[in-house]
Amino acid sequence: MKITVLRAALLCANVSQSDLEYEGSISIDSDLLRLSGILPNEQVDVVNRSNGARFTTYAIAAPSGSRVIGINGAAARLVQPGDQVDIVAFGAVEDSAKPFPSPSIVNLSKADRGCS
Repeated sequence: MKITVLRAALLCANVSQSDLEYEGSISIDSDLLRLSGILPNEQVDVVNRSNGARFTTYAIAAPSGSRVIGINGAAARLVQPGDQVDIVAFGAVEDSAKPFPSPSIVNLSKADRGCS
């Protein structure tokens, strides 16, 4: 049997932009994608720490060094620039594969201004 486990996470990311007119996705600075192990076009769940909204979308690469976290499409109605979000990716593993692989977790509150 396969079970779903946390594979990668970006915690306490500050939303820098939202674009209702763009096709749905979340734009993430390429450096942050690489650091976290989240892949372009990978399905991710986004949890808005500022208002409790949760949604599923897919990651797209924003320019390296831009620090962009941009929510696009209909999900832009669930966030505002300045909101703090957690971005998480999951993977399926055999339940017999113990110990399970350790997730790659990047906590941006240490690198940025903190997470409320």
